[in-house]
Amino acid sequence: MKIELQFLGAARHVTGTKHLLRLGDTRVLLDCGMVQGPRRIADEQNRNLPIAGRDVDALVLSHAHIDHCGALPRLVKDGFDGVIWCTDATADMLRMMLMDSAHIQGQDARHMQKRGHPVEPLYDAEDVERTLRLVKSVPYHQQFQVTPELRVEFLDAGHILGAAIVVMDVEAGPRRRRIVFTGDHGRKNLPILRDPERIPECDALITESTYGDRLHEQRGDMMAELARIVAEELHDGGRVIVPAFSVGRTQSVVLFLGQLMRDGTLPKLPIWVDSPMSREATRIMGKHPDLFDDETQALLKAGHNPLFFDGVTYVSDVEASKALNQERRGVIISASGMCESGRVLHHLKQSVGRREDCVLLVGYQAHGTLGRRLLDGERVVNIYGEPYEVRCKVRSMYGFSAHADWRELLDAADHLVTRCKQVFVVHGEDQPAEAYATRLRNHGFRQVVVPSKRDIVEIP
Repeated sequence: MKIELQFLGAARHVTGTKHLLRLGDTRVLLDCGMVQGPRRIADEQNRNLPIAGRDVDALVLSHAHIDHCGALPRLVKDGFDGVIWCTDATADMLRMMLMDSAHIQGQDARHMQKRGHPVEPLYDAEDVERTLRLVKSVPYHQQFQVTPELRVEFLDAGHILGAAIVVMDVEAGPRRRRIVFTGDHGRKNLPILRDPERIPECDALITESTYGDRLHEQRGDMMAELARIVAEELHDGGRVIVPAFSVGRTQSVVLFLGQLMRDGTLPKLPIWVDSPMSREATRIMGKHPDLFDDETQALLKAGHNPLFFDGVTYVSDVEASKALNQERRGVIISASGMCESGRVLHHLKQSVGRREDCVLLVGYQAHGTLGRRLLDGERVVNIYGEPYEVRCKVRSMYGFSAHADWRELLDAADHLVTRCKQVFVVHGEDQPAEAYATRLRNHGFRQVVVPSKRDIVEIP
């Protein structure tokens, strides 16, 4: 039986993850993420998936971030009716993420239609319900049979709640082949979640490389930098807008701000989390305290909730969200993290032209996104098709990222050198992917490939 991998997304790019495992005539898709970036390009790729849904036999999902799960309803709409395998916590997150995605698409489509652009959503709530009926969840550390040839086990990736390192054992004739997909590999010593588990020995590794050319700040440095940025805005009489994904990044920023206020580094100040999904994500996290790290579990046992405290307000109502336009002091955390959709766009319309305000980017900004254009210092940006001059301060803090940097990735893979014959470097733009691939080769890995979209590679 021939074993092949085809890279259908997030190859020399960071969104739209889709990797196809071909086992003879059987096809198993690893993730089915939405492409994020310039509206026209992203929309075309998300509408025209690189594989027909009816041609996929099963799907294994590493985690519930939209760039990994957001195209699932589109795949189902296109004929997929197999099982979607994921962890228990990912299943809990999936309904919220996909329903929110459908809602945002509907809102954005109506907004664009009013401006004369004939845009239709990729999918709606009914498509999401059809998708969710296909989901089958399993706990970490429990092997399950995906196809007669393929058994899979999930290990904790330490990235977001429920995120998994996917361990795949393929029965190919007299010998078993083990392929490991890191998904999005998390980091040690970040707040709330447990550290990533050790990657087991394998014959082939599919590894992310989002920050393959970069090192993150340490936790103490992050706290000091966040305090400095917020204190500067308080002094200037402005507010801080933090575009952040609702799962993971939002909770980390809230926890850090709460700690800085508790220890007196920052004065009490209002924090608004303007995202119904962020509140729901935080509620779902509370259902899985067994996945929290020791520090967070100790805080909860002592009666301190690091995500719900005096001064933080979770905003669900649309009118309450609009009322934040009048607030000139404090911190507004709102999705989406790359500034491509959601309520954060309305806050940016109010703040990008104000010198006293600050946009604080705390996650990766893909090429072509509004977040990347702000990060690159563009002086005029389009929001909902209208130009806005950028006068505000733009800051970035990569240390909040839940993606491992190159040193953390290399440390996680170090023990695999002897057995692992093939490494495929994905989920990174050209420069970080190639930089990390070079480090892997220098470290002793024999065959390291940075695949391009649609490349097919055989696992011998």
